Amino acid sequence: MVEGLWGSDRRRTAIGRLALSVPARQALADRQLMPERTVLDYGCGRGGDVKALERLDYRVVGWDPYYRSQTRLEASDVVLLTYVLNVIEDPVERRRTLEQAWELASTLLVVSARLTWERSKVRGEEFGDGLLTSRQTFQHLFAASELRQYVEEVTGARVVGAAPGIVYAFKDEGARLSYLAHRVVPDAEWLASKDTASAVSALVDFVERRGRPPRIEEMPRAVAELLAHLKPGELKRLVRDGADAARVEAGAKQSTLNTLLYLAVELFNGRGPFASLPVGLQQDVRSFFSSYKEACRRADRLLLKLRDDSYVRGAMHASAAGKLTPTALYVHRRAMERIPTVLRLYEHCASIAAGRPQEWTVAKLKHDGRAVSWLDYPDFDRDPHPRIASSYLVDLHTLEASHISYASSANRPLLHRKHEFLAPDDADVPRYQRLTDAEVRAGLYQHPHLIGTENGWNAELIRCGRQLRGHRLVRRPDAV
Repeated sequence: MVEGLWGSDRRRTAIGRLALSVPARQALADRQLMPERTVLDYGCGRGGDVKALERLDYRVVGWDPYYRSQTRLEASDVVLLTYVLNVIEDPVERRRTLEQAWELASTLLVVSARLTWERSKVRGEEFGDGLLTSRQTFQHLFAASELRQYVEEVTGARVVGAAPGIVYAFKDEGARLSYLAHRVVPDAEWLASKDTASAVSALVDFVERRGRPPRIEEMPRAVAELLAHLKPGELKRLVRDGADAARVEAGAKQSTLNTLLYLAVELFNGRGPFASLPVGLQQDVRSFFSSYKEACRRADRLLLKLRDDSYVRGAMHASAAGKLTPTALYVHRRAMERIPTVLRLYEHCASIAAGRPQEWTVAKLKHDGRAVSWLDYPDFDRDPHPRIASSYLVDLHTLEASHISYASSANRPLLHRKHEFLAPDDADVPRYQRLTDAEVRAGLYQHPHLIGTENGWNAELIRCGRQLRGHRLVRRPDAV
């Protein structure tokens, strides 16, 4: 990267940060930044991410053509290319910068860029394939699908969307598959073990959740060491006696479905040979399928069902969680594992294609066509009728994404009947259901076309002589 030849002043785009940037936080949350991995922040600007990662004891260096040009560039496990491509006005140099970052990454390249929906925040004149601002800085705003396609084209790697405007390009296929596996089937925490009895309890808990015994590679070191003195036959007997058969059966069913979901998602993003699968998924295939070929065939059939409108609508009607409307199924994020596997696949395909936002509360899965929206209601648990903060939509036909912020809206949409978005056995359902019942009795839902926004809802509360105190509906003091 060199100073722009067309008059832009890129150093002015570097901002000072006291905390990690969004891409670095995402990589940290996804366990792609780990203390044992070396990190290079390529185009680090003022070095905010470098300093924040140093405070976390990461082995990190930063290079920047203006602020840290003396840093010696060496290959690192992870390279961060954070909001660099969008400030380079020369397409040839932009591509070369991405190529150089890719060459320096031995395991993973994290690429982030500003997206087209931020156009209203950038004031400038058309210039080349972007905008030149009054401060003589340049911005090329990427479409979500454009960023992924561009990185794939330049690197030749299979790219995964981590979040809006953030993509991962993996050098190591095993690392890519492990990341996908964690996205689809997050690792469950093992119970703490201090002695043989607690280690056996942890093992029993794993067997009940997974429906099978673990391989030694899947066990925490402490558990393996505490059980090392037991003979295999004795250990099997202890697990058999301690495990609940019904829970083991349910765990096996869930692991089977999760394996199919993973293999279907993997095909969507490029499926590898059996040996490339993470150890845990290899064991699931061995335990619950006759062969890897059979598991892949079943996963392929699942992916085909995603194209069948009648099948998808049937799955939505049969879902154990979520609110079904004439146009979509709405599901709270903590109920996502309770919806049919084909619908989980639906949501995962969208998230891997264009990235799932960090902040979201409810997923909206459309009936007709294929589109997923992640809706953010930050006060869902506190507010009896939470207001929407933002919406991020991905169209699975075009892979185009759009974003709407309601931050400046004076009349935001809000939710009613919160219990319907959750699984029936969610601990909060009874409280939310009582509120809904009280609102129905008070006549607040007599005019549903009026109550979808703040102003309309407040007007209906006044008309019915009611007000809310937390999740309780009470009479207004001035009500007749």
